[in-house]
Amino acid sequence: MKESIYQETQRKKLVRLLSEGNKVFYGGKGGKYFMRSERDFVLTDYGKNFFQPIRNEVIDYFAKNGISWWGGKNPTGHVLSSQIACLNHLFAIRKDKQAVLSLLRTVSDDFVDVDEIYEHNPAFIQFEAVSDKDHLNEEQSTRGSNCTSIDALIFAKHKDGSKWLIPIEWKYTEHYQNQNKANEGAKKDPINCKGEIRKKRYTELINQSNQLQSEPDNNYIYYFEPFYQLMRQTLWAEQMIKHKETEKLKADKFLHIHIIPKGNDELLKKEVEKKYKCSGLDMENTWRKNLKDNTKYLIISPENLLQFIDKDRYAELLQYLSNRYWTE
Repeated sequence: MKESIYQETQRKKLVRLLSEGNKVFYGGKGGKYFMRSERDFVLTDYGKNFFQPIRNEVIDYFAKNGISWWGGKNPTGHVLSSQIACLNHLFAIRKDKQAVLSLLRTVSDDFVDVDEIYEHNPAFIQFEAVSDKDHLNEEQSTRGSNCTSIDALIFAKHKDGSKWLIPIEWKYTEHYQNQNKANEGAKKDPINCKGEIRKKRYTELINQSNQLQSEPDNNYIYYFEPFYQLMRQTLWAEQMIKHKETEKLKADKFLHIHIIPKGNDELLKKEVEKKYKCSGLDMENTWRKNLKDNTKYLIISPENLLQFIDKDRYAELLQYLSNRYWTE
C-alpha cells in the first residue's frame, strides 16, 4: 500500500528521534528485518517500543490473557503500530478509576462510574476485548486475531443507572484503498471465497441491526475499510447487549469511540480529492450516513481523549505521549 503523507511524516519524525537517541525510545535502535528488508522504523528490541513503566506488565497481561500480538508471537518493534500506540496511551491509567472517568468526561458528563472488567490482572480498561460467546458467526473468539476484537473497552455506568459498553477503536497512521472485501477471492472461487463467507456471517445481522442502515446500497459500504471494521464493532456491541444473559458484561447501551489523530487526512479524507470512492464522502460523513443514531459514535483525537487526566500524577506519561505521538 502506498504510504500516506501523514504516515510518511510520522515515520520520518520517529526515525529522526531514534537517530538522535531521543529518550522516548530508551536507547533503542532501528534496523530490524521486516517485510524482506532491514527497516529503520522497526526497533531491534521490541521492548523499547513501549512507555517503559508499562513494559513488563503489558507483556505479561497479553500472555496471561491469551491475547495475540499484531504481526507475530511477540510485540512488534514497528514504531507506527496502532496496537502499541493504544497501549502506550491507555495501559498506564487502566487501574486508576478517576483517570478512566476523566477519559469519559471528554465524551459526556453523564457517566458517573466505571466497573473493573474481570480477567487476569483486571482493571477499568480491557484490551483486545472479545465476547464470551460467538454472536457474529465467526466461529472463534481469540483475543486479538481472527475475530472481531475491540482495541480497548470501558464498562461504564450512566447517571440514569444504565450500564454502557464503550468500545474504542484506535487508529494511528492507517489509511485504506478502495478494496471491496465482499468480493475478495470471487474470481477464483465465487461460491466459497472470503467475500462470500463475510457476507454470510454479517448480512443478516446488518439487516436486523437497530443501529446500522440496511438498504442494499448501504450494505455495499460496509465491506470497504475502514467501514468494515466499524460495522463489525457495531454489531459486536449490539449483540453483546442482546445476549447479555450469556455475557459477563451485562450492558444496556453502547457508545462507539473512534480514536484518530487530527493529522491523518488520508484516513479522514476531508479534502475533496480524497473522498472515499465507495461513498463520495469523507470518512465521518460516510459512516454517519449509515447510522440510525449518530449519538452512538464519536471521533476523538488521542490528545483530546486524555485532556482531563491528572497532569501532575501523569506528567511523565503525558510528556512521553506528546514527544512521541502528538507533536510534529
